[in-house]
Amino acid sequence: MLDQSFYQKSDEIIAFYGKKPASLIPIMQDIQGVYRYIPEELLTYVAEQIGVTEAKAFSVATFYENFSFDAKGKYVIKVCDGTACHVRKSIPVLEELYKKLGLSKTKKTTDDMMFTVETVSCLGACGLAPTMMVNEEVYPRMTPEKADELIDKLRGGEQG
Repeated sequence: MLDQSFYQKSDEIIAFYGKKPASLIPIMQDIQGVYRYIPEELLTYVAEQIGVTEAKAFSVATFYENFSFDAKGKYVIKVCDGTACHVRKSIPVLEELYKKLGLSKTKKTTDDMMFTVETVSCLGACGLAPTMMVNEEVYPRMTPEKADELIDKLRGGEQG
């Protein structure tokens, strides 16, 4: 059961966009922007409020890769494993992050909710490969050592 504040914030977002089916995606984007994920029961609530079926809301949320039902850490780290990054050794960077943070392909978020590590197909910075993104900031030409140093900086409160 979600805390009442989740519903209050959602009501504010719904009021901003209006109670209409066309508002579904921007409402979901804002909810995810606030909480770093979309709680399933909140999506059900939004669907009821704007007049779409629960099935429609869930189909939209699962169609778009950017929406997540899993809680994410304060720092969402996306490691590119597209062709250019893969060839330029993005996997050792990913492996270093997994090792340093105690994560794996199946455990993506640290217990303290500080870090989430994901792989993505492309970050659109192939010329700077291998690249990694932390929240909205791109980090070019990553190495396992640079990834290790960045984690230490983030743990210390600095963002790169």
